[in-house]
Amino acid sequence: MLDAVALTQALIRCPSVTPADAGALAVLEAALKPLGFVCHRLWFEQDGTPPIENLYARLGTGAPHFCFAGHSDVVPPGDGWAHDPFAATITDGMLHGRGAADMKSALAAFAAAVARVIGNGAPNGSISLLITGDEEGPAINGTTKVLAWLKARGEHINHCVVGEPTSVAQAGDTLKIGRRGSINFKLAVKGAQGHVGYPQKANNPIPVLAELVTQLAGYKLDKGNAHFDPSTLAFTTMDVGNVATNVIPGGAYAAFNIRFNDAHTPDSLVGWVNDRADRIAKESGCTITVTHSVSGVSFLTQPGKFTQLVSDTVARITGQSPVFSTSGGTSDARFIKDHCPVVELGLAGATMHKTDECVAVSEIEKLTDIYAALLTDYFAKPPL
Repeated sequence: MLDAVALTQALIRCPSVTPADAGALAVLEAALKPLGFVCHRLWFEQDGTPPIENLYARLGTGAPHFCFAGHSDVVPPGDGWAHDPFAATITDGMLHGRGAADMKSALAAFAAAVARVIGNGAPNGSISLLITGDEEGPAINGTTKVLAWLKARGEHINHCVVGEPTSVAQAGDTLKIGRRGSINFKLAVKGAQGHVGYPQKANNPIPVLAELVTQLAGYKLDKGNAHFDPSTLAFTTMDVGNVATNVIPGGAYAAFNIRFNDAHTPDSLVGWVNDRADRIAKESGCTITVTHSVSGVSFLTQPGKFTQLVSDTVARITGQSPVFSTSGGTSDARFIKDHCPVVELGLAGATMHKTDECVAVSEIEKLTDIYAALLTDYFAKPPL
């Protein structure tokens, strides 16, 4: 048997701020090896990005293959903590520390749940843990590279649960069955600099950018659908960088993000933004350059046997069926969905990334109960 709370404390005491591992994966590996897991420590790097250490551990070789996925890296703690962010202090039933909610408690619950289940006999199939050290960073040398490594080895995952803190009030009240996509845009409007006393001799890029911002921000992308909220567009900055009061600047810049549902693709959104920019550029005589980067594509795990099994298990343990949701930001589920059906099930995320991040000890224990029951139910009647 493994104590999920004690294991969470050991993981929190490793200050694994991306890209550092700080011993976190070694702690998890040490818990998994005695259970019979074959563990692989995988380093990946790419030009311009730091090397990242990941862990893939598998118990068994047969099908069906159930995978728990998550990350051991955390965001920087910041200042103003009431407790040392890496001391894993427990006070009044609350465990404090960076990663308590996001998501070292879930990693510990994965391992503790497996230990409990295999205590009653090995499952008829395989269980794996896919743990990255790059989720809070660029997400380049983590889950995507491990999945490619698995594919090259001929390993196939049938179903996956990601342990992100996706619940609202208590563990298991929300089940993420998909995520919106995310795409970041930058706008650069180039006009002609000039003296404010002779505006007719300049081409001011600021009103041009303002018009483009107004058109983009005021457009309703869609109304949402049965599984997704409406897509959103939010501007994050507008910059000119002009400190002179008597100069019309030559350039103006802005950036925005679109969180989009499955009514759109990155290509369709890029085309729409470029079309608006081209129209305004022709009308104004300015040059407008649009660049973009895609963080993730919208996806949905269609409700069916797998999602129903997870929902039924959660309801049996907590007494409440989870709400199916696709809200929130991005997670590594956006990569896993290309390989197998995936859902996200974890603790409440109210304190994640915040000062004084914390979770109730009882919630870690509840999450362990949910994961253990899910493994039992999954191998009793695989949703294939």
